[in-house]
Amino acid sequence: MRIYTRTGDTGETGLIGGQRVPKDDVRVEAYGTLDELNAALGLARCYIPHEDLNALLERIQSQLFDIGAELALPPERAAQFASVGQAEVQALETAIDQLEQELEPLRQFILPGGTLAAAALHLARTICRRAERRVVTLSHHSSVSGGIIQYLNRLGDLLFVMARVANHRAGVSDVPWKRTQPG
Repeated sequence: MRIYTRTGDTGETGLIGGQRVPKDDVRVEAYGTLDELNAALGLARCYIPHEDLNALLERIQSQLFDIGAELALPPERAAQFASVGQAEVQALETAIDQLEQELEPLRQFILPGGTLAAAALHLARTICRRAERRVVTLSHHSSVSGGIIQYLNRLGDLLFVMARVANHRAGVSDVPWKRTQPG
């Protein structure tokens, strides 16, 4: 099978089932941003030496593919395909709660960064938030499972906590944000 098909040369792409839509369609923007998030998580995993965090991210990457597949379906078929629901959202919340036990409570905003692993997780977090916004935009135009929006919201929270844990486990302190004074 060839990697190129030439079917997208006119600025259109195919949804699952064959329907053609513009490449800048809100649906394509939503699942395209999920793909970008998935790639960012793959990069983050390259820097994370902790098996528990890697295993969690691997599971999340698979779930993001499931969500992307749901979003790539025409709206009338997507309603029959639930990629994530309350169980997956609860699993993210459980992971957040467990990981937060390793950390001191956060009392101020922190700057993204620290270790390479934490920086990559912070970058993935911001992409996750954009993916969430793209899915919300799609929900204004088409039916979207509420589970997807909840899942992405919790995932952004989890990635923030994971970044802090990556720094903590490496002995690197979070850097507090200090407001700059004009002049």
